[in-house]
Amino acid sequence: MYQYQLPRYLPTADELPCSDDTPVDNELQEIIPSLLKSILQILWKGRMDWFFGIDMGIYYDPEQPPIVPDGFLSLNVERHYDEELRLSYLLWEEEIPPLLVLEVVSTTPGGEYTTKLDKYARIGVLYYVIYNPKRRRKAKLEIYKLIDGKYDLQIDSPLWMPEIGLGIGSERASHDDLTREWLYWYDENNHRYPTPVERAELADQRAERLAAQLRALGIEPD
Repeated sequence: MYQYQLPRYLPTADELPCSDDTPVDNELQEIIPSLLKSILQILWKGRMDWFFGIDMGIYYDPEQPPIVPDGFLSLNVERHYDEELRLSYLLWEEEIPPLLVLEVVSTTPGGEYTTKLDKYARIGVLYYVIYNPKRRRKAKLEIYKLIDGKYDLQIDSPLWMPEIGLGIGSERASHDDLTREWLYWYDENNHRYPTPVERAELADQRAERLAAQLRALGIEPD
């Protein structure tokens, strides 16, 4: 549970800005979190105890500006409050910090390795994922785990996260008609979960195989 010294008056999300009004300067900052969320929407369909925010302000103190990651995942929270949906993520209302935060490093440095890292550790984010597409000699994907109040760089990729029941990693594949390195969710055996488009393609292939088998038996599929 989130614990922090807060003022007596705690505003609601309606009374606070819902973002820092900073536009993204890299398409990947939107596409990568959206891809991860779309996989979860199928993988965890029917579950109402999780929330994945994209470019949404996380308020840890009403007297401070929000910290706005590219994506974050929380468990054991309400997926939807009501039909109006969340405007921001207020830690004094949710009472649970995100388990995972994702930052996609943009052209303009945004404190991913300094100020944001310190703030995420302070509020208790367990896994901090940084994807830096501009890197050439070092790994583009770094996954940190909060241990004794400090982030420790993890070696495994994909990395299995038992607290979440998912692994996260990257591999080269095709998405949105573009072949490059993307971030994905994995199971405990490092098998990648398919995207919604890949699931649809697999279903079409199974249907075609079934139709061929029926025709071989002299049955015309309807």
